[in-house]
Amino acid sequence: MLIDSFGRKHTSLRVSVTDRCNLRCTYCMPAETPDYQDRCEILTFEEIERFVRIAVGLGVDDVRFTGGEPLVRAELHKLVRDVVRIEGLRKVSLTTNGILLSAQLADLFSAGLRSINVSLDALDEESFRTATRRGGLQKVLDGIAAARELGMSVKINAIALRGFTEQQIAAFGDFTRETNIPIRFIEFMPLDTDGKWDPQSVLTGAEILDRFAKIMGPLAPLETNDSPATDYQFRDGRGTIGIIPSVSEPFCGTCNRFRLTADGQLRNCLFGADSADIRALLRSDADDNTIAATIRHAIAEKKAGHGSDDLSFVRPTRPMYSIGG
Repeated sequence: MLIDSFGRKHTSLRVSVTDRCNLRCTYCMPAETPDYQDRCEILTFEEIERFVRIAVGLGVDDVRFTGGEPLVRAELHKLVRDVVRIEGLRKVSLTTNGILLSAQLADLFSAGLRSINVSLDALDEESFRTATRRGGLQKVLDGIAAARELGMSVKINAIALRGFTEQQIAAFGDFTRETNIPIRFIEFMPLDTDGKWDPQSVLTGAEILDRFAKIMGPLAPLETNDSPATDYQFRDGRGTIGIIPSVSEPFCGTCNRFRLTADGQLRNCLFGADSADIRALLRSDADDNTIAATIRHAIAEKKAGHGSDDLSFVRPTRPMYSIGG
């Protein structure tokens, strides 16, 4: 098992397959196209599959593919197919903005993908364009509908931005009650390229719950929750709202995840620094045992918390699209 010095077991791995994205969300991307990594610096599917296989041997049982936007990576379904086949994995999932989902869904489903998280911050086209600096809301909704028709597990992640998300509360409430798709609100974190984050821009989970209660009635917490979200249902059992209070109430004490960036850097904390150069090991003569030892060391060095809620916090040098969600 991958256990850090605070006794936390790490069973969840986030793998970014690209730093490229087809949207320009204000809380993540710059308005103009950034300087992406050269293609030769991005891990190949074979390198990713090898790393995941080693990680599974160390106790990882949950792998999620992220980006950037993972679906801009050509033939992603082939990587999904190879990873799904790794014995010992309990879950393989994908986080996507949904723009390209409909076109690739059949291949992804055939490859074995059964769980999708869709990043979606607004349910009207004007607000969607404000958040993403692009259009395409209907494409996202069509992809969600198609995934549900296939029987896939679908959740929606929305970034909670003060001055924006408040106007989306009623629409998301209606949406989850009509579709039974869980909506998770993630507090705005200091990972934006423009560097405009400040504590006042965070719409907290507590405020979101209060707004739902005033508009649509009170929410009751569910007894079982999918960490790190705390999930709530409306009193009549229709619709689920999740809160991920990563800024106002950090859940570092129960964190079980680590990350591999698209360019092969291991990160034991979303807000930390790169912990190990896995790409260099994969492209050298390093054997699996050496890579496994590197993973163990990186997890062992993990800090107690990221410090975004106190004076110890140092803003990450990489924006979110370069790390992987």
